Amino acid sequence: MTDSPTPLPAPIVQLRGVSMQFGPQPVLAGIDLDIYPQDTLCVIGESGCGKTVLLKLIVGLLRPTTGEVLFENTPLHKLSEYELTRLRLRVGFLFQQAALFDSLNVFDNVSFGLRAKGGVTDEQIAAKVRERVLEVGLPASSEQKMPAELSGGMRKRVGLARALALDPDVMLYDEPTTGLDPIMTDVINELILQTRTRRPVTSVIVTHELRTVYKCASRVVMLYPRSRLGPDERQVLYDGPPGGLATADDARVRQFVEGEARDRLTELKDTP
Repeated sequence: MTDSPTPLPAPIVQLRGVSMQFGPQPVLAGIDLDIYPQDTLCVIGESGCGKTVLLKLIVGLLRPTTGEVLFENTPLHKLSEYELTRLRLRVGFLFQQAALFDSLNVFDNVSFGLRAKGGVTDEQIAAKVRERVLEVGLPASSEQKMPAELSGGMRKRVGLARALALDPDVMLYDEPTTGLDPIMTDVINELILQTRTRRPVTSVIVTHELRTVYKCASRVVMLYPRSRLGPDERQVLYDGPPGGLATADDARVRQFVEGEARDRLTELKDTP
């Protein structure tokens, strides 16, 4: 008798028939996606295929043109603004440029979400900020620095510390290594891995960086620009383990992984 396969847990995030259109421009079309607890999902694809839009839909910063996004089986569009705000406190978001408040020092940036959440004392806030600052590899002395005094890599780490201060159930990373040198890229990748190891967090990482994909992902989804698909073609070209990218059935997946232009130069030249 063979053992039955272990059933998957219930998804923490679900996209059901999600399409997103800005004016006449379709960005996402008919996306069905389940994201499972403690999964580390990397979303890859060419610029303009809707990766960042997907993150904003997950956290309710955008509403889909059609379809619905569910968080723990609750459709986001049915939540009141207050309920949606409370839900966002369970989601950490590391923006592409870290999105720090320029007028606040590191301490106030990291503590911003804690103060918004409420219910914690100044002493608890100070302890949590110190813990998270040290966790992302910054010295305690950096708490009094302003964002303008920090390197790009340090700003990314402060943004991560701010997101982690709320002990989120879900972490969303939007191009977390963009603009960083290879060493700092690996530092951020290691921090993503440490975050997953230290707490039961579900992670969604939008990235162009294949080193991040192979180092961090347990699962990869590749999107393709909707404008370059036929009416009956699915926008998700690949959904599987990172090890299967190089041998994927779809040649467009292999082309992306190999970084080959092939016919793309002609397509770009013909684009008005």
